[in-house]
Amino acid sequence: MTDILALARTRGFLHDATPGLAERLALGPVTAYVGFDPTADSLHVGNLVPVMGLAWLQRSGGTPIALVGGGTGLVGDPSGKRTERPMLTLGQVDANAGAIRTQLEQFLSFSGKHAARVMNNAEWLRGLNLLEFLRDTGKHFTVNYMLQKESVKSRMDSGISFTEFTYMLVQAYDYWHLHQSAGVELQMGGSDQWGNITAGIELINRREQKTAHGLVFPLLTTAAGNKFGKSEDGNVWLDPTKTSPYKFYQFWLNTDDRDVAGWLRLFTFMELDEIEALLAEQAKDPGRRAAQRRLALEVTSRVHGAETAERVMAASAILFGGTPLVAESPELLEVLEGEMPKFSVPQAELSVGFSVVDALIRAGLASSKADAKRGLDQRGFSVNGKVADPGRVVTDDDLLAGRYIVLQKGKKNYAMLVVT
Repeated sequence: MTDILALARTRGFLHDATPGLAERLALGPVTAYVGFDPTADSLHVGNLVPVMGLAWLQRSGGTPIALVGGGTGLVGDPSGKRTERPMLTLGQVDANAGAIRTQLEQFLSFSGKHAARVMNNAEWLRGLNLLEFLRDTGKHFTVNYMLQKESVKSRMDSGISFTEFTYMLVQAYDYWHLHQSAGVELQMGGSDQWGNITAGIELINRREQKTAHGLVFPLLTTAAGNKFGKSEDGNVWLDPTKTSPYKFYQFWLNTDDRDVAGWLRLFTFMELDEIEALLAEQAKDPGRRAAQRRLALEVTSRVHGAETAERVMAASAILFGGTPLVAESPELLEVLEGEMPKFSVPQAELSVGFSVVDALIRAGLASSKADAKRGLDQRGFSVNGKVADPGRVVTDDDLLAGRYIVLQKGKKNYAMLVVT
């Protein structure tokens, strides 16, 4: 287990750790947990650092526990927040917890000697007696101790509710409970969780006279100074209904050259020497963006599956790489449908047929009949990947997979006709 600290350093996971952790890891495998906030029904790419931390811990011989905060989610963690989080209903929190478990299964093995577990702190927190909690947990913490924690201190000017003020005690109780019931000796999380983690360590020490540990990951920013995990549309989600696999792939493909080395170490299971070889290849021909392409493929395959990753990679090559469109598979055409401008045409109209000039205007690829005809004369438009002439008529004989016709202007401007 000593390798996990060296691995964390070399791959960029380590921000800080409690004294004595290396000595404890040298004694043998450890059980560790990371908490996940269930305020949304999906994880986002910003959660992938702790997820990968758990995965590497398991690969190093440890036992990982992913703790979904079905109980603490009702309180709300003030860490890193300037205002109080909105309260969710019990039903919302439970549904979100179930969705998060499904996503974690893409990274962790739930069988074998070091099988991962997903636990929900609702099991022990929702029935917790208030007086029992105050007596057995609250008495071990002074208000002065709590005020020194950054998660509380940063909110003193804007205000913090008593509910959020007590959050660190509830999370400390989680650590103590897992220490007693599951033998957990290590809690991991983002560096903004340091105060909450050390509160749990303090509680275990005071109640059990035993030593527990913490390890925190860096909070990532891009080379451009932006918070990692954000796009123009907001969070980049793991749920394909929130962020399409194509847009997910594009997020990684668009990684800045200054960030790609670090992201490969953090977000893939590639060996370090393989990463170095890839970066050397990138240095010889930066325009090919070999490192970004590998990063995008690796992470998308992990989250959405290898087949989906191959389809979105092929769609990306068509839309941005100038790869010619041929009679593509229905699955790839479905990906393209979600990513290119489209317009609907009734089956009856398509059975009769209409001119390619009208189709180009309706698709927005030509501004007028004159513009369309000029482009057609110059062989600048195509239908389903084949150059169209000015007299071309579009009919249902052109349908791909029974419902699509792809119109193209130049190499990279597309629109899709979808039959209804």
